[in-house]
Amino acid sequence: MLQELPVPERSQRHVYLRIFAAIGAALALCLGVYLLLELTRPATGLIGIGFLIILPAVVCAFVAYVADPWRERSLAAYLLVPLWILGVAMPFSIIFLMEGTICVVILSPLWLLSGMAGTAATYSIRHRIRDGRKYCITLLALPLIALQIEPMIPLQVQQYTVKRETVVNAAPEKIWPLLEGIPDVQPGEGQWNVSQDIIGVPRPVGAQLVGKGLGANRHAKWTLGINFRETITEWDLGRRIGWNFVFDTTENWEFTDRHLMPDSAYYRVTRGGYTLQPLPGDKTRLIIDTTYWVRTPVNAYSALWGEFFLGDLEENLLTLFKERAEQN
Repeated sequence: MLQELPVPERSQRHVYLRIFAAIGAALALCLGVYLLLELTRPATGLIGIGFLIILPAVVCAFVAYVADPWRERSLAAYLLVPLWILGVAMPFSIIFLMEGTICVVILSPLWLLSGMAGTAATYSIRHRIRDGRKYCITLLALPLIALQIEPMIPLQVQQYTVKRETVVNAAPEKIWPLLEGIPDVQPGEGQWNVSQDIIGVPRPVGAQLVGKGLGANRHAKWTLGINFRETITEWDLGRRIGWNFVFDTTENWEFTDRHLMPDSAYYRVTRGGYTLQPLPGDKTRLIIDTTYWVRTPVNAYSALWGEFFLGDLEENLLTLFKERAEQN
């Protein structure tokens, strides 16, 4: 049976010093790993298992262990550590590291769950740790070891399609001209949603089709100065219009960051389109679909956010077309 280490002398001042020292060391480690990834892998560095899962688990486990020198805090106290660290890391990342709000929002649940897993594991073995210093050094070394192993592990590419639909009280021939482009979307048109009205994802300002049929280009403008093209690849008049997305420039995409560009190395929006299905009574089922692929260590998790963000954007567009068509 392992003999427990003697606990430190009870001193509230000593505890506070340990907590502040632990948080400082943890934040220094996070910043060091972040800068190391930015320097060595500027395109995809942050999208790795080490930064997404191992680093938050290690940091939170380290702080929880050091902040409990008498090994008497509850499991709930350990599980609260990731919340405190995340509360500091989120505004710091946005203000000082210039990370986009969307990136921080996506990263936060993953960091929170990983951090809780790390602190829960530490809580379960805290009385069996014979040498606290060795344990802490081992913890802090894990992210650095992961950075050496990660490049050897290939990432899988997976494709997903987000689809939404609505029923419009208008015939297909009345809706089709709107699908070709609405040049004058007004503020307040469309549907309220979390992505665009709270998080700050841009809204459409207007779109214009240049040419007709296959090969034509639909030029889209969104708020915040976002511009992109949609090259028509499907054209069934009154039934289906589809396109490939073309991002000639990623200027003004500061609402996100370079790791979440729509044509990045691990995330790319590829194609989309609208389908019109006639219904009885001069009604039409309007369907919108958007296809993209991801290449990350957590594709299934990324797809959940794709469904959320793209779903909000699609529902907003459907509401816009429905309102315009039914007014006409």
